[in-house]
Amino acid sequence: MLVITAAYSRFMLATMIPTKTTEDLLSGSWRLLRQLGAVPRRLIWDNERGIGRGPHRAEGVPAFVGTLATKLVLLKPRDPESKGIVERRNGWFEKSFMPGREFASPADFNEQFADWLAGANARVVRTTGARPVDRLDTDRAAMLPLPPVPPITGWHKQVRLGRDYYVTIARNDYSVNPTWIGRMVDVHADLERVQARVEGRLVADHPRVWARGLTLTDRTHVETAARLRRDFQQPRTHRAVEDLVRDLADYDRAFGLDSEVDR
Repeated sequence: MLVITAAYSRFMLATMIPTKTTEDLLSGSWRLLRQLGAVPRRLIWDNERGIGRGPHRAEGVPAFVGTLATKLVLLKPRDPESKGIVERRNGWFEKSFMPGREFASPADFNEQFADWLAGANARVVRTTGARPVDRLDTDRAAMLPLPPVPPITGWHKQVRLGRDYYVTIARNDYSVNPTWIGRMVDVHADLERVQARVEGRLVADHPRVWARGLTLTDRTHVETAARLRRDFQQPRTHRAVEDLVRDLADYDRAFGLDSEVDR
């Protein structure tokens, strides 16, 4: 669960993401910031491996923060009190939102949670004596605008498609059109889809799975592989041409020489 809480208004945004890897953390953060409609001047994170620890930042994080023109603050290890606002809300979500609910999918979870948060943000917060939704405009006024060019988020990799015609994202395998075996394939995955392209042409499109060690296969890719295998094992035979010698009179007629021959 990825949670953002505005410090002044106490306005809450949250979404469930597939993993705690850098790629998904940044994708989820950008999704929530777009919902917020502004960029806080400081993003405070705990000691999260996917974002950074100590003086080190995970790959992709500096570019993400730079595009947003904001400042990243990493808290010291074992210091939950520094972000107590978020920690208290995490406990509240677990006790108030989760009990008695059933979820058909991650998308269903996020949809139900978004509806619940809309009501929660309209309730009076005891410590502020106001509703978060009423103080949100004040928070936004002190924030930065969203960047004109969105940051690069999600999974990006370029691989040569092997004979098994699968690519791996977050420990799951996804099939690609086997027609492009041996070619370089550009693979991109966000929180919902995994897609592969060859020179801009879409050659694979799968829903993102949240488990690990799974194989997702497009039925059309299997059919294409079977056809390619059959064509390779049974090459076409070329019929021999019995007579490759053309009548020379055809050339005389083509060049207008037949009349001269007659004379």
